[in-house]
Amino acid sequence: MKSFVEIIEDIKDIICVEVDKERVFDTDVAKALGIKGVSFASLKKRNSTPYPQILDFCAARSISINKMFYNQSPESLIKQTNSVYAVRYFGDVYASAGGGADVFDESHTKLLLDVDMLNMLGGEAEVRSIDAINVSGDSMEPTFYHGDIVFINRSNTNIGRGGLFVISTEGGLFIKRVQVRIDAKIDIISDNKEYRVESVEQHEIELIGRVVGKFTQTP
Repeated sequence: MKSFVEIIEDIKDIICVEVDKERVFDTDVAKALGIKGVSFASLKKRNSTPYPQILDFCAARSISINKMFYNQSPESLIKQTNSVYAVRYFGDVYASAGGGADVFDESHTKLLLDVDMLNMLGGEAEVRSIDAINVSGDSMEPTFYHGDIVFINRSNTNIGRGGLFVISTEGGLFIKRVQVRIDAKIDIISDNKEYRVESVEQHEIELIGRVVGKFTQTP
């Protein structure tokens, strides 16, 4: 996966074509992403990719996110391709890796995935069931970091063998590792060992879907 610094250069190439200029600057990229200059400079210095803003940038221009985040030529970023599939990205929804977070609503944008990225998430048969949301908090580090984007398969809610799921509770949405116990209760496990394991009855949670992929921040 490309670094934020590399992605900035690709976005500059795209903006050059849009505004018909030979050269654009970091300030132009920050404006296109809707990020304040000081915040943009800090992100660039830390090489911390602002995934939600870049995903919105891609969605507005029908750019495959696989083309943006992986090593492909700038020319291919600008060209549209017929071999793309769309998944829903709920940019205002956060699955908490800490305290409770927001629930789903109908506000979303479409993210375009090409075949390679789609296959990583389960293939064409699963595309209608895959959504993307944000991660908030630190309880799932080092597996997920605050600001990551995760892809979830809503059709996959079988926890017989456990795994990583987005779950809904009275406290909101959480991304956790879940495991069914012998007594039929469910253990809700954080990968960050500073958080204790919680045990609940099955009727106390709703399984939203299994986590099948992610875009992760550089810690």
